[in-house]
Amino acid sequence: MTSVLYDAPGPKAKRRNVLYSVLFVAALVAVVWWVLSVMADKDELAADKWSPFVTDARVWTTFLLPGLGETVKAAALALVIALPLGALLGIGRLSDHAWVRVPVGTVVEFFRAIPVLLMMIFANQLFAQFTNVSSDVRPLYAVVTGLVLYNASVIAEIVRAGILALPHGQTDAAKAIGMRKGQTMTYVLLPQAVTAMLPALVSQLVVIVKDTALGGAILGLPELMSQVRLISSNFGNVIAAFTVVAVLFIVVNGLLTRFASWLEGALRRGKRTTGATVDITEIDTDMGGGVAAEVAVPHREDEDGPRRP
Repeated sequence: MTSVLYDAPGPKAKRRNVLYSVLFVAALVAVVWWVLSVMADKDELAADKWSPFVTDARVWTTFLLPGLGETVKAAALALVIALPLGALLGIGRLSDHAWVRVPVGTVVEFFRAIPVLLMMIFANQLFAQFTNVSSDVRPLYAVVTGLVLYNASVIAEIVRAGILALPHGQTDAAKAIGMRKGQTMTYVLLPQAVTAMLPALVSQLVVIVKDTALGGAILGLPELMSQVRLISSNFGNVIAAFTVVAVLFIVVNGLLTRFASWLEGALRRGKRTTGATVDITEIDTDMGGGVAAEVAVPHREDEDGPRRP
């Protein structure tokens, strides 16, 4: 079976693909075997280095779970602040007014150009010198500040690109029925752009979770990655500790990605509708001098009946 974009592989291509797959699996097995043999030679696979994660509850209650809690707290705070701020900045970049568009664009480009670690360090120094923030919570404040400034700027570009990717006819149709630009953005463009933006937004949220480790490495935030030093100093199992922490990061980001995939599917299913007639007065009773207009969304044609208007 062939298509315009893709030709189904023939017998020779299928044999070649099978050969490539076998060679790849063989190479992967060889690399894994080599890594495990090196670890075994260094005594990194000894049971006493891995058993504390199973037999000693202190590893979890004292180190891993509190560190995971700090990671989730820092990422959640940054997420809650960065998402609406990034949306506002993205909408501001699309403003027709230069006095809004230019300053917002300057802010976005400025914070996108600065490494997030530098912003964390700078924020930590500002909190230390100009505020009365306690040294116990200062690393958390600094990490959240750096994450918010950087990721809000990136999210602003995601929002701007998602809105610009919509067909221009959406805006023209909204203007034709008398919607103002704010109403067009709120009721027409943003709801449609959210689904298109969701994969990029999820990728950025995963980056937020991972970047919390920078605060632990530099500023002393007791997040998940920083617990590796404490675990290894108490149990002498650096490789095992890094492996377990990496698995925890994979699980957290995997759950976030799965939730976002479910949400995207729910949004797409919610838009599969047969259509409805919306009274414009429900949006703004003052629009057009209070004259009620209607936006008709065509219904699908029934199999056994005529097309409904």
